[in-house]
Amino acid sequence: MTVADRWLLPDGIDEVLPPDAMRVEELRRLLLDLYHSWGYDLVIPPHIEYLDSLLTESNRDLELQMFKVTDQLTGRMMALRADTTPSVARIDAHKLGKEGPVRLCYCGSVFHTRPCSLAASRSPIQVGAELYGHAGIASDLEVINLMLATLALVGLDDVCVGIGHAGIWKGVLANSDLSKADQEELHLLMQRKALPELHDFIQQKVSDLTLASMLQMLPTLCGGIEVLQQAKASLAPAGEQVLNALTQLEEIASGIQQVNPKVTLYFDLSEQRGFDYHTGVLFAAYTAGQGQAVAQGGRYDGVGACYGRSRPATGFSTDLKVLLSLLTANVTQGEKSIWAPVGVDRVVVDELRQRGERVICALPGAQTSPASLGCDRQLVHTDGQWQVLPL
Repeated sequence: MTVADRWLLPDGIDEVLPPDAMRVEELRRLLLDLYHSWGYDLVIPPHIEYLDSLLTESNRDLELQMFKVTDQLTGRMMALRADTTPSVARIDAHKLGKEGPVRLCYCGSVFHTRPCSLAASRSPIQVGAELYGHAGIASDLEVINLMLATLALVGLDDVCVGIGHAGIWKGVLANSDLSKADQEELHLLMQRKALPELHDFIQQKVSDLTLASMLQMLPTLCGGIEVLQQAKASLAPAGEQVLNALTQLEEIASGIQQVNPKVTLYFDLSEQRGFDYHTGVLFAAYTAGQGQAVAQGGRYDGVGACYGRSRPATGFSTDLKVLLSLLTANVTQGEKSIWAPVGVDRVVVDELRQRGERVICALPGAQTSPASLGCDRQLVHTDGQWQVLPL
């Protein structure tokens, strides 16, 4: 390897440099303070765990995103976390073991073997909140509104929330004779909105005319809240599970609009992101100029079962780096520093720092200018004392 190659980072692995690193830290603190004010307690899971601890039957797809390594002490396979939820679910189920609702939040790096999109980082700083121990829509509403409060904090008020429900897909297919492989293929066609291929698949694989009709309708059931009424008529043969899911979506939509009347709601009833993982409402937030969701989440009841304690759960997450790139609100402090010349009284410098000021002391022989270090003021000895004056 040449010297010129040693500074290269792997594709998709990035670092945060000054002054953005401080802005990331300030934003992290503001978000964690927001979550704390809503009653969410901070947890800091390890970056690396045994692979078996990070994978459950419902999130096996996550394994493709994990960097793996053999533990030299035990010989067991370990992995860097690609998502924080499995670790937080383990903490709720095994470490805390509390009854009733538990609110937890987190912020830390996760690591992906492949980027989630063309422009995505492979080392996002994932920040999010999760609510365990409550199965009602009130907890879904709480985490959705907290997600919107997160986006509002960085100045994003032009937000569209896409909403779906895992119960619709599962209810429609409940009595079908499609194999697991066929259901997975059907799911992919639905997600791609590949209508001609979907039509061919249904003709070849689905003999039940009622089921075929509902599957043909599903990808067309997208739009505003009026879609839910259309779905109640079109998907009525699927039974109570689907109708209950649609009623939940109506109640959630009403709850969101009461708190966030400016938010646009978009329903896509064929949307089944993580259809093996999610068990109820699923949601994602979008904003202008971004091709991917800026935050997303949903309900994933039973996520703690593999840790010996099945609990209802709902939550959301976002990438702190993405939020920083979208930051429009003036929520972080400007870079305000004081330049202290050689020979300055150290007592004066210490007093300024104790008051929260950032003081940069000049070094003998250095040719750095105060302005290049972000200083907007300077310490000047005048009238027998040190005073802070503009540069």
